[in-house]
Amino acid sequence: MDLGLHDKVAIVTGAARGLGAATARRLAEEGCKVVVNDVNQDVAAATVKAMRDDGLDVHCVIADVTRAEDVARLVDETVSLYGGVHVLVNNAGFPRDGFLTKMTETDWDLVVDVILKGAFLATKAVIPHMIAQRWGRIVNISSRAHLGNPGQANYAAAKAGLLGLTRALALEEGRYDITVNAVAPGFMETEMVQALPHYEQIKERTIKGTPIQRVGRPNDVADAVAFLASERASFITGETMHVTGGRYAS
Repeated sequence: MDLGLHDKVAIVTGAARGLGAATARRLAEEGCKVVVNDVNQDVAAATVKAMRDDGLDVHCVIADVTRAEDVARLVDETVSLYGGVHVLVNNAGFPRDGFLTKMTETDWDLVVDVILKGAFLATKAVIPHMIAQRWGRIVNISSRAHLGNPGQANYAAAKAGLLGLTRALALEEGRYDITVNAVAPGFMETEMVQALPHYEQIKERTIKGTPIQRVGRPNDVADAVAFLASERASFITGETMHVTGGRYAS
């Protein structure tokens, strides 16, 4: 199926590894010119090199999505290099888990700022370009955690906030043929998750509670994002696609 993404320009934040890297690769395979953004220069550079070695048109911009000046530079460099920006995937984020009674203010601020403020700043920076071309796709990477997870009040709140942002922007920007949607992954077998203590026990417990009896893979999310970024999803906006294998309860 032709997704109509050939020569579109995409920015994927937090794309050095995991879901972001898989999404960047998938969009590039569909013909997008992709800017891989992250704060980890070494890992991002290695990811971009691997994609270029496979003949994909990708570029790396190291920028902190919580800093407005960094985000402005990210978007300016993208437009200068590729002539525009059509797709934004707000993927940057990470957990810093702990029960609320033990959670520090720093734990809260770091998680919420990267996930929610980062999406706000990046979206605000690309919207004028999308309005001018009267076409755009914004996909926010939320999480099944938006339903609530014990020990993840900061992460759950930020990921739930992305859903409110998604709906509000869908209403604001639809008149310009800009769609705004969210993808909410469940348990995904990424490098970050595999490094968790007791990973195998967590994996086994998760599979038991998942109708499709496996854990998710980064490409499961990448495929969902590619669809929502495509011409095939031009009449879908303000929606949240759960990529969880049917798992909703914790």
